[in-house]
Amino acid sequence: MKKGLFSRVWSLYYDGFRNMGKWGRQVWLIIFIKLFIMFFVLKLFFFPNFLKTNFETDEERGNHVLENLVEPIK
Repeated sequence: MKKGLFSRVWSLYYDGFRNMGKWGRQVWLIIFIKLFIMFFVLKLFFFPNFLKTNFETDEERGNHVLENLVEPIK
């Protein structure tokens, strides 16, 4: 019986994670910690929400984005 692509991919990853030794789990833990730091911690400190802090309403935010994205007609 022929399996679908999704089934084969799922089986590949499932078997790989199931047969992974202790060092493999430690590597994945390090990867998840690094991703957490990159996406959560760095966003909090280095990428503030510019639109929320500088504009009061959604309409003002939308107008600002529209003015900066659309090139004026000359």
